[in-house]
Amino acid sequence: MSPVPGRLGLIAGGGDLPLQIARHCVETGRPLFVVRLRGFADPSMDAFPGEVVGLAEVGRCIRVLKAAGCEAVCLAGNVARPDFAALKPDLRGMAMLPRLVLEARRGDDALLRAVLDEFRKEGFAIEGAHEVRSDLVLGAGVLGRHAPDAAHQADIRRALEIARRIGELDIGQGAVVCDGLVLAVEAQEGTDAMLRRVAEEVAPALRGEAGRRRGVLAKAPKPIQETRVDLPTIGPATVRGAARAGLAGLVGEAGRTLVLDREGLVALADELGLFVLGVEAP
Repeated sequence: MSPVPGRLGLIAGGGDLPLQIARHCVETGRPLFVVRLRGFADPSMDAFPGEVVGLAEVGRCIRVLKAAGCEAVCLAGNVARPDFAALKPDLRGMAMLPRLVLEARRGDDALLRAVLDEFRKEGFAIEGAHEVRSDLVLGAGVLGRHAPDAAHQADIRRALEIARRIGELDIGQGAVVCDGLVLAVEAQEGTDAMLRRVAEEVAPALRGEAGRRRGVLAKAPKPIQETRVDLPTIGPATVRGAARAGLAGLVGEAGRTLVLDREGLVALADELGLFVLGVEAP
């Protein structure tokens, strides 16, 4: 899909993804305005034109985006589920709060859809990070020097199956499998914390180690999710975490997984001996 023309309103949470998108806009000459979510956005986002907005200041967020002339919005970055009782909403946020609390009980995807609906009502187009910057998308095939061998194929299939199954239940996007055994599934803690748990809490006999890597991390989008928000993401930190957990590689769905710092990820995976693989979605 071609980018929506005009100024992009980037609603920035934590992590490196908002920075990647903002830099791309600057490099390509696309006008940009950044809404930095208070308590989440990285300080590096201060370098771009924009304003700090509280998580529940929905009315103010829409006003500053319109005042900046934004035609489209992109939500990117990590935002932890809030304590709704501790939020400080503006009038529009207060009006939305009952619906958000209700949708949150149905899962993260329902909550995100409710948020996006507010922007659509105001006439904004919604762009996914992968639409703003298509080079972030994982392609089909091997990324880097190492490729999975025949011994890894069963774990790849099993890990993808589990990742997709937990996605159907709106639990998470990732799973770790070694020799057919499910070592971990991702929930609210996120991928990095899940990999730390495998490295620190799973018995060495059940997982691989440097010099004898075994097992696979698979990430897949939730089947019901709005793909313009919260696609699975991998980056150098994912490779480091997988290496500490003794895994042999990472796998994601081609066209539906984002790759942060592709050059750094490939270099690190090559150095540590891990494969990175994109597979076609079913």
